[in-house]
Amino acid sequence: MVWGGVAGGRSEDSVVGSAASADSVGGGGASGDGGLRTLVVGAGSAGRALVRDLSRTPSFGLLPVGLLDDDPAKRGVLVHGLPVLGGLAELTEVAVRHGVQVVALAIPGLPSAEVRRLARAAGAAGAAVRYLPSFLVALQREVVGSDMRTLDVNRLLGRRELHVAGHDVRSVIAGRRVLVTGAGGSIGSELCRQVHAFDPAELFMLDHDESNLHRLQLELWGEALLTDDSLVIADIRDRARIRQIFRDLRPEVVFHAAAHKHLPLLERHPCEAVKSNVLGTDILVEASLDAGVERFVLISTDKAADPTSVLGATKRLAELIVRANARDARNLGTGVFSAVRFGNVLGSRGSLLSVLAEQLRSGGPVTVTHPEVTRFFMTIEEAVGLVLEAGRMARGGEVFVLDMGEPVRIVDLVRNFAAQVNAPEVPIRFTGLRAGEKLNEALFSVHEERLPTAHPKVFATESGQGPEDLAGGLTALYAAAAGNDDEAARRALRVLLPGYGGTAPSLGAEVAAPAPYPDGF
Repeated sequence: MVWGGVAGGRSEDSVVGSAASADSVGGGGASGDGGLRTLVVGAGSAGRALVRDLSRTPSFGLLPVGLLDDDPAKRGVLVHGLPVLGGLAELTEVAVRHGVQVVALAIPGLPSAEVRRLARAAGAAGAAVRYLPSFLVALQREVVGSDMRTLDVNRLLGRRELHVAGHDVRSVIAGRRVLVTGAGGSIGSELCRQVHAFDPAELFMLDHDESNLHRLQLELWGEALLTDDSLVIADIRDRARIRQIFRDLRPEVVFHAAAHKHLPLLERHPCEAVKSNVLGTDILVEASLDAGVERFVLISTDKAADPTSVLGATKRLAELIVRANARDARNLGTGVFSAVRFGNVLGSRGSLLSVLAEQLRSGGPVTVTHPEVTRFFMTIEEAVGLVLEAGRMARGGEVFVLDMGEPVRIVDLVRNFAAQVNAPEVPIRFTGLRAGEKLNEALFSVHEERLPTAHPKVFATESGQGPEDLAGGLTALYAAAAGNDDEAARRALRVLLPGYGGTAPSLGAEVAAPAPYPDGF
């Protein structure tokens, strides 16, 4: 079958000789200077144009290595020097064999059900998916590749985007019952999509927002009847409810993405940060230990390294809770508990791209806290890949961090973004650093050792020193939060984390406009 009716003539193609096998495109999962290894689905007009343009534009970061098409006449055909490696049903097999990191869907008019099927097949090989818009739109552009993303993300990151999770992640997920907390959020949603592609026995998606869960199920299944056990409405701060869920669903792998994450809000409401980020994690870890969970991965933030904010302090305590219980679990020979630290995630809800676009749309100016402020950035695909790889590599107690290269100056990122959306003269207004904010983030504390892992772009640390009496300090912290005593909660955080010196913001002071970068992860 020829999808979309775009199987053009063969005037620019040639048949591969018997000596040119599909393996000639090379194998292995590592991307080199040429970009992420990309398999183009569709060898018709759009697919041929896409291969041509990606090959001409290495700065886009995608290196085509072959194509797929269901037309038998195209099997063994060279398209701009690259072979058609098989049909669409062979996507997973071909992607694994050739170390494919990105699958680009270049068949206009594909039914949504077929798009979901192909996306799942790509995910089963550990590959991310890029979509080409309609054929008519593609024909109206000189460079088809530019349609795949509105922005050149590599220019925003200041480095090449990395492919983090490989096909081996399947060994952690396939056939197991997997629970994702915060499933309706930006990170949680993408995590659910990728986990789903690795064929878990069950995927349980937990969130306290029913509308987010409805949207997520619709995206994954193509329908949202809300009648099965995959969706779980719950608050991670409700100990009895979480115990019941773990007792009934018996998850074997837990990815913990639920959190409060907006730094300025948490400076004003520290008790809420404690209830979700610290107590919620404590409850989940306790339930996981009782249920015999095999793998538990906490999502933390680079703000937990030598924290200066309530967000950073509460996520640091979440890391310490995971580490303390990982040691106990390791001694008992039960589950493996670990954490990951994210930089700021491009494309996540409320992040730079959405806030900056809105400020530009409204005529500006764009607000930045300080002309020299820098942050580490990563894409959603990199963030989720780090979580999945941590689940595979962890031995217990580690905090994993992606090598995100050099930190990016926010001013440079804003100007780069503006230039790409044809607004090069964007005015910038500096508002001043807000309470708890750092001028420059770090991925590791000064007390932590950066350790290599089996993945060349992922590092780990044993998470540094914690308080001598973690349990006693947490008891006092939880009591303060339960009484909604913000000042007592801040004092308890300072006792637990002596290097943390957070101070209460003045509630009567004027609040600076939001800066155009994500405050969380």
